Amino acid sequence: MNLRKQILTNNACFKAGRTIAPKGIMVHSTGANNPWLKRYVGPDDGLLGKNQYNNHWNQDKPDGRQVCVHAFIGKLADGSIATYQTLPWNYRGWHAGGKANDTHIGFEICEDGLTDSSYFSAVYKEAVELCVYLCGLYGLTEENIVCHSEGYKLGIASNHADVMHWFPRFSKSMDSFRAAVRQSLAVHANPDPQLTPEPAPSDIAVGSLVAIKNGTTYYYPGSLKIPSWVISDYYHGVTQVTSGGKPVVKGGKTCVLLGKKVKKSGGSEEAGINTWVDKDVLSQVVDGQTEETYTVYTVAKGDSLWRIAQKMLGSGARYPEIMSLNGLSSTSIHAGQVLKIPK
Repeated sequence: MNLRKQILTNNACFKAGRTIAPKGIMVHSTGANNPWLKRYVGPDDGLLGKNQYNNHWNQDKPDGRQVCVHAFIGKLADGSIATYQTLPWNYRGWHAGGKANDTHIGFEICEDGLTDSSYFSAVYKEAVELCVYLCGLYGLTEENIVCHSEGYKLGIASNHADVMHWFPRFSKSMDSFRAAVRQSLAVHANPDPQLTPEPAPSDIAVGSLVAIKNGTTYYYPGSLKIPSWVISDYYHGVTQVTSGGKPVVKGGKTCVLLGKKVKKSGGSEEAGINTWVDKDVLSQVVDGQTEETYTVYTVAKGDSLWRIAQKMLGSGARYPEIMSLNGLSSTSIHAGQVLKIPK
């Protein structure tokens, strides 16, 4: 899932500030041939693209209608698919036209011309992943998911056809949608017992060198000899090194240093009492100690971000934190991949 957040703070629904305890999820589709997220989400964040008509939903509706959902799924300016959260999940949305506003999280899938199978498959998959994520957040199951047309039949929503005017065109239904969510939840509920964190100290003394190679984190006390690959590849730290007023660069990396430079002795690289430090695993230096903000893990075969988050963070629903920390734009991962996991 490519989940991003842009809360519509100028929408009247957000301004109302009413909250709910989510008991279900309602799937909507927009009913207009416009798959671009910029039509509904604004202003442009550099990914959405500019809405030339300025008719997005981050403003009061000119006709006075009160309407807002918790998220939209559709196309970014580059054509890729994303989910944009537009309301806090526990805010009362105006999406159902009935009692479901008080109980359900609602999201819209941006419709196109309803004939593009590739687009449908992409947003369908994204919608399943969003529902899995929300189920994890609020302890829901696939049985708590309905579309707008089903909500009408249940007496909790207004009379709309979505999404059953679209899904059957590609041999899908809300039953198959719920089945896909159920299958994903079942997989995520069984964390891989082989996935274990690499041990790391809670603090690193001044004079220690830190580096990462092939997914392994190395800690070197100042008195130990340091492999040459560390010296050549990991000139990073917490204080920038300058020469003649200009930054010192080695191997394309700006040199930063915690104390004295590592010096050569007898043909080998030897650390002085203060040595180079890898800035990527340090968040701050206070009174001579450093504090890490994450640990490092190697993805196992058959693993998923949800599974990793569930095992290492206590909740599979926290996997977007892992995506953000690692700069991931999708949930796809592979065995052997090294991920940073927030503490």
